Amino acid sequence: MDVNVIGLSICTREAVKLMREKGVDDGHIININSVAGHYIPNALNIHIYSASKHAVTVLTEGLRRELVALNSHIRVTSVSPGIVDTHIYESDPVNGKARKEYIFKNNPFLKPKDIADAVLYALGTPPNVQVHEITIRPVGEKM
Repeated sequence: MDVNVIGLSICTREAVKLMREKGVDDGHIININSVAGHYIPNALNIHIYSASKHAVTVLTEGLRRELVALNSHIRVTSVSPGIVDTHIYESDPVNGKARKEYIFKNNPFLKPKDIADAVLYALGTPPNVQVHEITIRPVGEKM
């Protein structure tokens, strides 16, 4: 919650504040979300993570609406990946490594570059286009 909700909210607030102070009206805010922010995964002990990512989904849409109300052209995009080969699984010191090995042995997964490419796509769209949500899953994902 601290990173996914509070940290995202503080960083977003400060980014919008700086853009507006500097007269930047064509900025872009990218929120890294998760497919877990759009449904409740059927996995043990992921409900708090999923709740935090649901908050990211709502915060992204709320920010979009706030910017529209301000007649701002700052765009906001939420990128929601499925399984990505990152170190997040290893944050559990008890069984993180074994859990990651099990998940990756039995499921296809994305590479961090796949997510970076999606961010670059959203950033590369014309100023009149807002890619509000990108959902990325590996082909054949079972989850």
